[in-house]
This record gives sequence, structure tokens and C-alpha cells, in this order.
Amino acid sequence: MSQQVVVVGAGYAGAGTVKAFEDAIEPGEAELTWVSDHEYHLVLHESHRVIRKPAVESKVAIPVDEIKGDDTQFVKGRVVEVDTDEQVVHTRGGEAIDYDYLLVGVGSATAFFGIPGLREHALTLKSLDDAREIHQAVKTAGQDATTTDPAKVLVGGAGLSGIQSAGEIAEFRDDNKAPIEIELVEGLDSVFPNNDPEVQGAIRKRLDDKDIGVSTGEFISKVDENAVYLGGAEEEYYGEDGEGDAPAEDEIDFSDDLVMDYDVLLWTGGITGQPEVEEFHLDADDRSNRVYAESTFETSDDNVFAIGDTALVDQGDEEFAPPTAQAAWQAAEVAGENLARAVRGAPLKSWQHEDKGTLISVGEEAVAHDVQVPGFSVLPNTFGGPAAKALKKAVASRWIADVSGYGRALNAWSDM
Repeated sequence: MSQQVVVVGAGYAGAGTVKAFEDAIEPGEAELTWVSDHEYHLVLHESHRVIRKPAVESKVAIPVDEIKGDDTQFVKGRVVEVDTDEQVVHTRGGEAIDYDYLLVGVGSATAFFGIPGLREHALTLKSLDDAREIHQAVKTAGQDATTTDPAKVLVGGAGLSGIQSAGEIAEFRDDNKAPIEIELVEGLDSVFPNNDPEVQGAIRKRLDDKDIGVSTGEFISKVDENAVYLGGAEEEYYGEDGEGDAPAEDEIDFSDDLVMDYDVLLWTGGITGQPEVEEFHLDADDRSNRVYAESTFETSDDNVFAIGDTALVDQGDEEFAPPTAQAAWQAAEVAGENLARAVRGAPLKSWQHEDKGTLISVGEEAVAHDVQVPGFSVLPNTFGGPAAKALKKAVASRWIADVSGYGRALNAWSDM
């Protein structure tokens, strides 16, 4: 009887692993079941494009039937528990799926770090529905605003997602001549924190060119329906214990640089493990709720593998692989092969992340940093312009081609 292999998740990790496993396995060796709560794979690092132009969703959402082979069974459902003793995956809808080997790649959730009011008042960008909601919120705010009283859009977190989202909101504003002011809010001292000052400067220049304001050096400490407070500025209104009554809007001093009014707040400031991971019965980090995995993707259970944002994949020297699309893409190729090797009882391969550089868009502009391009031995360390934009498009299109086909990739090129 064929062994049962189950892959959970349809992000870069899950979709990539399905493709790699199908390529590695021989007919009759195993039966593959793919489980996800969405019937599509979202090209998440390009989902910010939907904020400006909702029609782009057809380019960044790839139906699972275009990805998987005919012999792979797809089950739509959200996995809420893994019974590692009985080797059964349970979905929210009540389905029980047996496995001999399981790979979990359920992605991550947004981390709110216990900041009062942030979860209740902020939008996030983790799905197509999120992107649609952001688009509608920005559109409505712009329609309700005037040139003398513009809408205020705040983006919390000036990492990759925050920068790219702010860029798309700016393009929407310019395309529609909407009276909207945009501000990136970053608690650390620079945009794209903890990166090379050269790339930080290149990104900051493009943000300035797009008339996107930047506030750095103070963390968001509280949010209510009227204001975003930085650096503990809410104490003036709520008291030191934070238990005071919420101030009325006309009682708030918005001339204070640490108090910002807003019409739309988008939070992109961090990730954590999905809440269901607690029911997977695997060793996980208490703080981030992400599963510990070896460089082979093995977890504390010999029959369960973990990959992508779900996992803290060991890279040696107490380091873990970064929670990026690039890393998940690379890891999936080895993870799929390792599942096939596990089925055969063969030794597993170890994976080491290779940083191939950074590509980041700011609306129609792009910045490339420390990229590796086959055939080009010498490239500037950091550059923008048409070359960076073309590289950004090429990377997105290559991924789409890998998991779906060249026709879809060519169709998506113009909107990437």
C-alpha cells in the first residue's frame, strides 16, 4: 500500500513543496494530499499590488488546480489540530486525514505585540481579502476627504511589506488624484531597519519622491478610534496606568509629534505563528509560536516536517532561516525531495539558506540590493531604475512560471 503524505498550506512553502514532491516521487510510491483553507496560492510578496488595482488579484492568486498534478488530492479546510500519536490531521470542518508523513507550512499571523488597541483598529495584509479591504478603506477615505482636509493613511512598520504597501497607496492616490496623506511609522531609527545604510538611503529617496512621510525612532504604544500614540504619549490622556477614559477627538492635541490622527491604519510590523500551531503538538518557540525544525525540516516528531514562516529552521550557530518568500521558495525544493526520501527510507538532505539579495518596490519604482544575477559577475551593490524594476518583475514571474506555467507568468508581467 502506498504511503500517505500530507502537505498543509498553500503559500510559498506549501505550493513549492507540492511541486517538488511531485517531481521527486515515483508512481505508486506515495499518495499526496494537499490541504489548505484557500483554493488558490497567493503570490504574497506581490499582493500589495491589489491595494492600488483590485483587478491584479487574478494575476497573484493561482488556483491550486493549476499547480498540483492530477494524482494529488486537494482538500479545502483549515487544519486546527495534528494528532501526532494517531498520525491524523483534523480540519475545522471535521475532516480527519491520515498521514504517514506530514509537512506543515501554514504561514504566519500578524503580531500585535500587546499594543493596546492596535488589533482592534488596524488593517493587516496577509490575504487577498485583506488587500481588498485596504483598497476599499483607502478609496473611501479619499472620497470623503478634501484638499483642505485630506485623508490620513498611516502604515505601521517600515519593513518590506510596509514600504511596498505605502508605495501602492501612493500610486492609488496619484492615479485617482485623491486627497490623501501617507505616513510610514517605524519604531527603529530608519526605514528597512537592520539593513545596509546604502539600501536604506535608496529606499528613503524613493519614498520622499512619492511624497510618503516617514516617522522613525518612536514605537506605537497605543491606538484608539481617533489617534495613534507613539512613545507613551497616551499617558497624558489615559494616565500612567492606561485605565483612564478615552478622550474625545477635540480633546486630543494633534500638534504633538507623538500623537497622529488617522483615517486608515495599516499594520505590517511583525509576524507570529498561527494560533492553531499550539494544537499541532510539536516543540515550538513560546514567544513566536513557531515550530522548531532541523535543517532537514524534521521537527520533534519524526513523521512531521515544518517549513516557511511556520518554522524556525535551524541554520547553525543559533541562527534560523529568515521568514521571507525567498527562503520559503528555496527551502520548498529541498523539503519536497526530503518527503520523497522519507517515504523511501533514504537519508535526508540538509538545507542552508542562500541570500540572493533584496528587491523592493516603491510604487512604480524599485530598488535592488546585493542581488545575484546569472551571467552578470559585477553589479552595483544597490541600484534602481529600469534594471531594478525588470529584476523585480522577473523574480515574481519566474515563481509564477515555476508553480503554474509560462503563460500565466507572461500575463502577470505587466502588473508585477
